[in-house]
Amino acid sequence: MKELSFCQQVEQSIIKRYRRNLWRPFIEAVQTYRLIEEGDKIAVCISGGKDSMLLAKLMQELQRHGHTQFDLVFLVMDPGYTPANRAQIESNAEKLQIPVTVFSSDIFEVADSVDGSPCYLCARMRRGCLYAKAQELGCNKIALGHHKSDVIETTLMGMIYGAQIQGMLPKLDSANFPGMQLIRPMYCILEEDIIRWSQAHELKFLQCACKKTERLALKDGAMPSARSATKELIATLKLTIPEVENHIFRSIHNVQLDTLVGYKSKGVEHSFEERWD
Repeated sequence: MKELSFCQQVEQSIIKRYRRNLWRPFIEAVQTYRLIEEGDKIAVCISGGKDSMLLAKLMQELQRHGHTQFDLVFLVMDPGYTPANRAQIESNAEKLQIPVTVFSSDIFEVADSVDGSPCYLCARMRRGCLYAKAQELGCNKIALGHHKSDVIETTLMGMIYGAQIQGMLPKLDSANFPGMQLIRPMYCILEEDIIRWSQAHELKFLQCACKKTERLALKDGAMPSARSATKELIATLKLTIPEVENHIFRSIHNVQLDTLVGYKSKGVEHSFEERWD
């Protein structure tokens, strides 16, 4: 038998070895939330991290073996990477046979000029640039690598740090780019399974490549953050409640609205007392 190339081994592992934890949850999200439709042209946004690289491979496999016809563009925005970091992204893309389209921006430079943490500003600017470039290339959707663990952590963080119950939708229409939609096809995949996949193939991906966060980490040691603290909280809860992640995830699909004192819909506040008026 012909020996498989490295890329073929990676692709086969997604369909076979990691079918239960990667491929099936991916298909579940695509079908349950109707993320991909006939004739779509989707920009898969690649940051260079493990999540977006796996997303690219999942989307490639679906395009090859699925019944829905759609086009893909693999979009890499260079917001100011060091030469070494950009080279690593391009090397991984070549190794995994992902035909990336790279464009540059000055987002790191702009984010570096603000006081405090640049992460929120950076994320908003990156998304705007990706929408604009994808639209320029004729795409009607962008696909991001957010996964089930992101959804769970965001839900908890909203309650603990933001005093609100707020989830993360599997898809949403862009407010600033008419006709464009954001989709999250890895919505049902846990981060620990992505890590297992990448480690099994000895793949090394970028972490956060922001120069400012790197400087802060060197200055203060390990950077505490709301997300890292939430990850630790979930890990602790799993010791006594193994299904805690699934319970939190299911809870945002099973909100008992009649039991809530107040809620917002489309920016408008509502109170339980309205039911007595």
